[in-house]
Amino acid sequence: MKAIVYDRPGSFTLAEIPTPRPGARDVLLRVIVAGVCGTDLHLHDGEFGPSYPLIPGHEVVGEVVERGSEVTQVEVGDRVTFDNTAACGHCDECRRARPAFCRYIIAQGVNAPGGFAEFVVTSGDRCFVVNDLDPEVAVFAEPIACVVHGLDVLALKPGADVLLFGAGPTGLVLAELLAKSGAGMLTVAAPTAAKLAFAAEHGADRTVQVRREGGFADDLLALTSGRGFDVVIDATGALGVLEHAIPLTRTGGTVFVYGMTAEAAMLPIAPYEVFRRELTIKGSFAQQFSFDRALEALRNGRVDTAGMVTHRFTLEEYAEALAAVADSSCIKAVIRPGGVS
Repeated sequence: MKAIVYDRPGSFTLAEIPTPRPGARDVLLRVIVAGVCGTDLHLHDGEFGPSYPLIPGHEVVGEVVERGSEVTQVEVGDRVTFDNTAACGHCDECRRARPAFCRYIIAQGVNAPGGFAEFVVTSGDRCFVVNDLDPEVAVFAEPIACVVHGLDVLALKPGADVLLFGAGPTGLVLAELLAKSGAGMLTVAAPTAAKLAFAAEHGADRTVQVRREGGFADDLLALTSGRGFDVVIDATGALGVLEHAIPLTRTGGTVFVYGMTAEAAMLPIAPYEVFRRELTIKGSFAQQFSFDRALEALRNGRVDTAGMVTHRFTLEEYAEALAAVADSSCIKAVIRPGGVS
């Protein structure tokens, strides 16, 4: 089969490798579509804990073409998506119900073979049948699961005045679910007008176009008559945005770090400001116990992904897919190993 294979950071080839065989509890999937996200850019640079050789791709929808002898959850021919992580269930983090921090976690697309390939093997008990969903809708299950977990961590108070930085796929999903889970006023700030228009259609009460080079903090603060926002969320991972988060947060409010920065990035914080104004700083990592809720949000329309897939690529165009994700004109890029129709 064909697959994208990294041998070290920044170095990949489109390789011809043996098609994997499923074990007794596994299924072999023909990959229909795999989402490309900001995490893949970090993995390309060697961040986020990759193991080599690596086949990336952790947002996957595929067709079951073979199943192991002990698999009963799915049938051959089913269309499925899957939770790309498998925790041991026994380490100290697992025992505290934090499987994303498992000491021995297997994360397909990170330290185990992922979906930027013609075929992928995964565990049958981590599959979710999505025969009722279009593949380019079901491919959002993993990123939405991450957002749902993020909202679990945030524990938003009803009526909160929320400022959300970022209108990429994660920012747009956050906007949709924040608007439907109690935000009193939701302001989305981003540099791209087209994405802000999309955010306005998907739950944002107010959108503000901000400059990438900064200089927007005073204008945003003025929207609250100088009080600040109850919650400030960064879904960009940009230090130029994060440095404004605390000044824009109301006394007693919460700064929510959702976007992924470079591993070596450092953010100066004045501890006295956190102390004096009783601020809370929270972070959210990956997804935990939220995949089923993500699919429910897609099925009941709480999250509407229509129009979010803006760029489609083949495996041969993987480099172009990475470039698209880094481009502000792209909302969501996907790879279709079988060809782009």
